[in-house]
Amino acid sequence: MGARGSPSRRRQAGRRLRYLPTGSFPFLLLLLLLCIQLGGGQKKKENLLAEKVEQLMEWSSRRSIFRMNGDKFRKFIKAPPRNYSMIVMFTALQPQRQCSVCRQANEEYQILANSWRYSSAFCNKLFFSMVDYDEGTDVFQQLNMNSAPTFMHFPPKGRPKRADTFDLQRIGFAAEQLAKWIADRTDVHIRVFRPPNYSGTIALALLVSLVGGLLYLRRNNLEFIYNKTGWAMVSLCIVFAMTSGQMWNHIRGPPYAHKNPHNGQVSYIHGSSQAQFVAESHIILVLSILKNTDGLKRTKAACYQIDFFS
Repeated sequence: MGARGSPSRRRQAGRRLRYLPTGSFPFLLLLLLLCIQLGGGQKKKENLLAEKVEQLMEWSSRRSIFRMNGDKFRKFIKAPPRNYSMIVMFTALQPQRQCSVCRQANEEYQILANSWRYSSAFCNKLFFSMVDYDEGTDVFQQLNMNSAPTFMHFPPKGRPKRADTFDLQRIGFAAEQLAKWIADRTDVHIRVFRPPNYSGTIALALLVSLVGGLLYLRRNNLEFIYNKTGWAMVSLCIVFAMTSGQMWNHIRGPPYAHKNPHNGQVSYIHGSSQAQFVAESHIILVLSILKNTDGLKRTKAACYQIDFFS
């Protein structure tokens, strides 16, 4: 039974093959070509990504922050594929721009990038770059950006969100604050290493030497220590400095003023109630001194009138 059944089954299979629709063969061929093309496209993307990462690592080995023009920005940041995060500082460092804030922010940005470049955790998942206005004007126009400096994070996938733009006006541009923001956006923790700065130590040593020398020269007459007017002036200076926001400036590190790179207009007063410029605190300091000086004069005049009538 089985031996006789085999030829019949083969004949039925042959008939099925003969009656198979002729249009299915082009479809199968097209499907095969599509699979080959998709596989080749995936391999091409992997090769392109490897080339981009290799180029970025080469640039990072030479400089912690590499500069980008419009073409490099579109190739390495905007165009896929990308499996790395990119921190970009948009700035205007050319002397004709007269952006002192940009130079200060660049120094802090350099400290942060160096801390990452020379740390043991350095890898190809995070890079630091810079776009200068005079080298990438088209990038500023593409992003509708009209102020500098500005720090932005470009994630490995998707477009930057609102939180990917660093709130410089409210937080300041200290390297430690930038590192905290990067940790929130990328889960990469950077320990900031600042170069040794001996200016504070030297200033303190000079102050101590000056006070010590003054006390030594007037060792026989130290009545000035009990001078109430002198201590009152020192106290007023401290009060004026604190009430004008000098301590806030020291902690936050805000810019001195803001200059619009398009029209050159300089703003000394910050538009937000939760931030200020250094120039703004200086204005408040001067106004406080003038106001209190006028009040002291009126107080003295009232005291003299009381003495006179008494």
